[in-house]
Amino acid sequence: MSGLGITHDACAGRAPWRCRGYGGRSPRGRAALPGWGAATGSAWPPGAMAALAVVFLLLWAASWPSASAFGEEFWPGQSAADILSGAASRRRYLLYDVNPPEGFNLRRDVYIRIASLLKTLLKTEEWVLVLPPWGRLYHWQSPDIHQVRIPWSDFFDLPSLNRNIPVIEYEQFIAESGGPFIDQVYILQGYAEGWKEGAWEEKIDSRPCIEPPLYSQDKHEYYRGWFWGYEETRGLNVSCLSVQGSASIIAPVLLRNTSARSIPCVFWNIPVSPNCCCCWSVMLDRAENLLHDHYGGKEYWDTRRSMVFARHLRAVGDEFRSRYLNSTDVADGIPFEEDWTQMKVKLGSSLGGPYLGVHLRRKDFIWGHREDVPSLDGAVRKIRSLMKAHQLDKVFVATDAVRKELEELRRLLPEMVRFEPTWEELELYKDGGVAIVDQWICAHARFFIGTSVSTFSFRIHEEREILGLDPKTTYNRFCGDKEKACEQPTHWRIAY
Repeated sequence: MSGLGITHDACAGRAPWRCRGYGGRSPRGRAALPGWGAATGSAWPPGAMAALAVVFLLLWAASWPSASAFGEEFWPGQSAADILSGAASRRRYLLYDVNPPEGFNLRRDVYIRIASLLKTLLKTEEWVLVLPPWGRLYHWQSPDIHQVRIPWSDFFDLPSLNRNIPVIEYEQFIAESGGPFIDQVYILQGYAEGWKEGAWEEKIDSRPCIEPPLYSQDKHEYYRGWFWGYEETRGLNVSCLSVQGSASIIAPVLLRNTSARSIPCVFWNIPVSPNCCCCWSVMLDRAENLLHDHYGGKEYWDTRRSMVFARHLRAVGDEFRSRYLNSTDVADGIPFEEDWTQMKVKLGSSLGGPYLGVHLRRKDFIWGHREDVPSLDGAVRKIRSLMKAHQLDKVFVATDAVRKELEELRRLLPEMVRFEPTWEELELYKDGGVAIVDQWICAHARFFIGTSVSTFSFRIHEEREILGLDPKTTYNRFCGDKEKACEQPTHWRIAY
């Protein structure tokens, strides 16, 4: 093809804005300028080439959205070079997803890992994390409740998240980036050959996909997939990376393959994939395969502390505590600041409400963790023992027990208090919101006991650590009826 055009048929049948730099985005196919490469077979004089390059650059800069769209202002005397520099520094978008069977609380842990990666990227370039909408989780089984495309703001306080790293909701990403397109999807996987015991090393390589990807190309060669329930979302490229290591191990790959601090991709040969040049948006699928950079350190706790529950859910939990458990922050000696960066509570200084908090995991844990999960009789015996030891006459129970077990539990423990939303409340808060209210109430209890290896209990441990409750009243779990060595949870001390 001669003249300014596309060197291959990557744009055939596609929406024009995907190939012409819509909204300042890089074209999927690489444009071929006369005299650049072998697209035309003709040679241009150096002066003509330079002049054409300048003209192209100025036209390209003019096609970008105004600086005000990026929160910047032009000033008198600003040069074309300044304009190009500002345009080229446009921020990149990092998206991610997790293995579908993983639950709400494991996904919160993955967020902490990805936040660490983003902090590494921000040391070099301007990136923003796109929060993956919630939905289609195994544990969210309430019938007749629409639970897909749920924004993070339904569950968490976004200003608090933004005090730690820059984040935006997915629909804001669509609005900013010019459409529901993701330039590059990397599926993270292990190594087919595994790793030899005693020979652990951190590494990352481009490898063939071990399992068939859950993405398929449509007639326009876009990749379709789950994409958090947004059927209109498309991926331009999908490939697999074998990874073994902490989250930031992938940072060099992202920085190398998405660098845009220069003139457009037409002038460079940046090896991302055959159809993606200077990707603005990159998605990491199966992000749970990345490990923590600094588990339990200050960076970990900064991110964890920033995950403040949405104000309306905290208000629901606080009202329930006050009405049914005689518990308020003032009476319980629990300080709270809306700005988490200003909240540093000495461990053991908070008393907690006059009730026992219990998380009793059932369902799949009954058969999946038979040895360390008690029977209902065993659990009630332990609950009564703790109530007597700590002189508490109220007990709040968070559990996923089925109706038959709940009836039996209420018979064995008639003084049990539970948060049971109406259908209207459930429709408003969703299963995820109800889980957060349960955790918030358990986090404020005078004494808490949870379930072995449950991420739901782990998140309550962390919340109580942040609120300054005595670790001895926090890191406790039920033992199986026949469990001989009942090891209690490890205390991960908060770091500021």
